[in-house]
Amino acid sequence: MKICFYTVCFSVFFATAVYCQKPTPVKPRIVISTDIGGTDPDDNQSMTHLLMYSDKFEIEGLISSPSYGNGSKQEIIRMIDLYEEDLPKLQKHQSGFASPDYLRSITKQGYHGNVSFIGYSKATEGSKWIVKCAKKKTNQPLWVLCWGGLEDLAQALHDAPEIQNNIRVYWIGGPNKKWSANSYAYIVSNFPNLWFIENNSSYYGLFSPHDEPDNVILSNYYSKYIQDKSHLGKDFINYYKGEVKMGDTPSLLYMMDGDPNDPTRESWGGSFEKFNHSPRTVLKRTTTANDSIAFCSILELRFTIPKSKAKKESICFWMEVPYGKTVQKWPGYYIGNDVYAIRYIPKKAEVLNYKLSSDLPEINGKTGTLIATNLWPGKKGPDDYKLGNNWFTDKHDKDLYFGIIQGGKTVSKWKEEILLDWSKRWNWLNE
Repeated sequence: MKICFYTVCFSVFFATAVYCQKPTPVKPRIVISTDIGGTDPDDNQSMTHLLMYSDKFEIEGLISSPSYGNGSKQEIIRMIDLYEEDLPKLQKHQSGFASPDYLRSITKQGYHGNVSFIGYSKATEGSKWIVKCAKKKTNQPLWVLCWGGLEDLAQALHDAPEIQNNIRVYWIGGPNKKWSANSYAYIVSNFPNLWFIENNSSYYGLFSPHDEPDNVILSNYYSKYIQDKSHLGKDFINYYKGEVKMGDTPSLLYMMDGDPNDPTRESWGGSFEKFNHSPRTVLKRTTTANDSIAFCSILELRFTIPKSKAKKESICFWMEVPYGKTVQKWPGYYIGNDVYAIRYIPKKAEVLNYKLSSDLPEINGKTGTLIATNLWPGKKGPDDYKLGNNWFTDKHDKDLYFGIIQGGKTVSKWKEEILLDWSKRWNWLNE
């Protein structure tokens, strides 16, 4: 997106600047799948942004999909209640905002937690709603914007595979991919022709404090623009003490700026490139310091124990990974034919040391080291998932790195325009 500056000079007026977004062809039909209310408060911030810009979209579903944490649709309802209190102020300046009662009617509960190795589980209110929306008779695709795990999307595709031709997906991956390895693997292996944007890192360009413009410094954006004069504003301070870290918002920005059918274009929500392989490494052993994979790629460890007995898809061992002051635990499963397996996806470039624990002596106590590199998707390998012509991801050009963030400049370059545009709507609420 280019910024259009119109400078008007008169003897009694001063120069002014107007930012111009590229128009979208039509209001996009969107369904949001969010882990709001879980452990990461950025979804609450992004939900605030969505509600304040609800006039820009045909919102058809709000689905609580907490792959991690205790999120539920009641948290979405709570946010809608706040929006309802502030709506009269918004409507003084703009028409077309979504009705609160309508938004409540399309809010659905999705899957809680992570699915097992197979990648899907059982239908939920949320997955059924995706199917229903995708089957509507219309010439416009349904955009599924995923802010958390892919469990409900995977379930919808499993239950109604024909909808893959009617939907387009924009996924904020990264840490969400780490938690959603099995459902991602199911989708990428069974639906390679799905239309899919996989944003694993570019989104960081919106909220990284690196090279911030002076008038939209994230740490004081709340005190300068948001404030506590509205219901949404008073609530916003509860998330990261008001510091803007709305990592899922680039999916909305992408739909607001230009033609979403072209992911390679420049837009507020990033610019992406095609890729034809989703990297996966399959090993029949634990890793060593000589093993490396690209961040956000799948490591799959498999162990064969002859004549063992376990229920298929049952958790039979754990990978324990030190992370800061805590230890994260990832489940491994019995997948049949005497084979036990686990998938792990590192969310960033790092060196990981892990230990396996199990009641099975053949697995218990095994340790490993893994190096994750900082270029996604990296080199091709024999175990990679092959993709069709409509998968897009973060651009790998070194000139587009925002510090260490791959593709980050495709978003960060618009940060000032994005946040100043949002500040206008906060001014409406602060009147």
